[in-house]
Amino acid sequence: MLDVTVIEDPEAAAVSLDPIRARLLAELGAGPASAAMLAGKVGLPRQKVNYHLKALERHGLVELAGERRKGNVTERLMRATAASYVISPLALAAVQPDPDRFRDQLSARWLLALGARLVRDVGSLITGAAKAHQRLATYALDGEVRFASAADRAAFIQELTAGVSALIRKYDAGEAEEGRDHRIVVAVHPTVKKPSTPQLDQQNQ
Repeated sequence: MLDVTVIEDPEAAAVSLDPIRARLLAELGAGPASAAMLAGKVGLPRQKVNYHLKALERHGLVELAGERRKGNVTERLMRATAASYVISPLALAAVQPDPDRFRDQLSARWLLALGARLVRDVGSLITGAAKAHQRLATYALDGEVRFASAADRAAFIQELTAGVSALIRKYDAGEAEEGRDHRIVVAVHPTVKKPSTPQLDQQNQ
């Protein structure tokens, strides 16, 4: 099972977004199960669960993990092909975001368009690398910083821009015939606050 996979096919995306099928994917992400085992968990007849599992299987979202005999019946044990799924903008190709339409480094919507392109491109690279049985060379850096003021944030952005730009100028080998182009995306945005719970609020008082 993969940690995460990208859904590029529009029909597969539609299948995964169905609430019942999404619930089945979540259950199968925890381990293999049969339609009969899942029926009790999702509150549906076994035949109905089988119908949804076949739809998920057709689009490669679940796969056969094994079979077992139960009385006179052979049960198919299914498992999810990934622990989690991301829908690529390719699933909505006609209306996918295009960051090249405009450039505004201070625009949250442009940042969102960049993020969507990142999902699309890396998803396509993962698919291609898997077919070629090759490893994909990538790198990501994730961190958090608390700025004391808006002025500090502006200064940080200025230094970050200058530093990354200097590295690009230093290592960019535009004339290297054997080289390979790489895209660099650097993003800064406020941290999303986690919803508080009454129990945690009482503990913090």
